[in-house]
Amino acid sequence: METNICSVLAVFPVPDMERTARYYCDVLGFRAVPYLTVQEPHICLYRDQVEIVLTGANRGRIFPHRELYGYGEDAYLVVRGQEALESEFREKGAKIVRPLQLTDYNNREFVLEDIDGRWLAFGMKQG
Repeated sequence: METNICSVLAVFPVPDMERTARYYCDVLGFRAVPYLTVQEPHICLYRDQVEIVLTGANRGRIFPHRELYGYGEDAYLVVRGQEALESEFREKGAKIVRPLQLTDYNNREFVLEDIDGRWLAFGMKQG
């Protein structure tokens, strides 16, 4: 039988799920579906073919990859139309920490910092 890994979703522990969900909806254009009364409360966020799951963190703040490991984004979203997306996010008040550019590893991308301090890259390999 042939196998095929179809997608991946990100799971983000956060100190305040509802606050983070509002940010992702208002600033990044996601749609939230809360599951707050289940055994493991969480909120699913959807935009296009991307799903991010917010879970409760047992700490008052999260520690992004760049703090824990010295560099790196916390999620990389493969996208087309980076210019329009970056503009949309800027207009809604997103904090762009690295504007759209071609990296030395041949990805065209921009990076934003979310409300919890995570860095999200939006880009695609070129060529």
